[in-house]
Amino acid sequence: MAPIRIQDTLSGKTRELHANRRGQVGIYACGPTVYGRIHIGNARPYVVFTLLKRFLEHEGLDAKLVMNVTDINDKIYEAAKEAGEPSDRYAEEQTAAYIADTDALGLERPDAEPLASETIAEIVSLIQSLIDSGHAYQANGDVYFRVRSFEGYGKLSNRDPAEMDQGEEAGTAALKEDALDFALWKGHKEGEDTSWPSPWGDGRPGWHIECSAMSEKELGPDFAIHGGGIDLVFPHHENEIAQTEAARGEPLAEIWMHNGLVQIDEEKMSKSVGNIFQLSEAIERYGGQTVVAYLISGHYRQPL
Repeated sequence: MAPIRIQDTLSGKTRELHANRRGQVGIYACGPTVYGRIHIGNARPYVVFTLLKRFLEHEGLDAKLVMNVTDINDKIYEAAKEAGEPSDRYAEEQTAAYIADTDALGLERPDAEPLASETIAEIVSLIQSLIDSGHAYQANGDVYFRVRSFEGYGKLSNRDPAEMDQGEEAGTAALKEDALDFALWKGHKEGEDTSWPSPWGDGRPGWHIECSAMSEKELGPDFAIHGGGIDLVFPHHENEIAQTEAARGEPLAEIWMHNGLVQIDEEKMSKSVGNIFQLSEAIERYGGQTVVAYLISGHYRQPL
């Protein structure tokens, strides 16, 4: 079999794909945050990485695809309040809708679809490892990652750390040692109806640590490909690299693979902008096979 080479965002070069010491090619692709029905742009990584797995298997490789569901997030609390539902029930409903919508594409499901809410023990353990090694610190009921303690920070996005904005929620600046630091655990706040126990008090995990824990749980630390949309390079994937490598002392993944976004009038399609075309609507109008064909009609790294 000829070598398979994939463009690696981290090195900026094409790199040869290798199986791990168990003979498996592990792929972790970041899935949706379920605060609403997914749009056709959210479906592009689902299609790209599902077909990548199919191609690798065709080439004789043992590939395992993991695509998570982020069912703990600030946006879910907000959307559940607007809907007048408990946040855990709302997340369950939206997760079911996501599965139904992507099933309608006619592709197989990922091999594993872990939920953040079912990975709390692993998340807490990973955070504790970072505290024990001096890479994280507690501030009231929150825990933050010390960005400047990780020498390689910024290597994925090629940004100067001094110019980075984590986009953290208002009111956290006074709790941080440095504005660059980002939350690993967020203490329970008034109005939040769901929280989990931890050594630092009740609360919930930050977004970035969820994926580090879920990928390690499903694939171990030595998997081949970490993927997702190009919009996740910073801060999400940059922070995943920092916290996992700081805790484990080895690279998070061999290759970082990012797909281009679906755009309308050259602007990223997103729920926050409001320029969305829901996947369910697209499938109802055009059919699942047509939607899949559209999403792979251009090179996966380029926008559509």
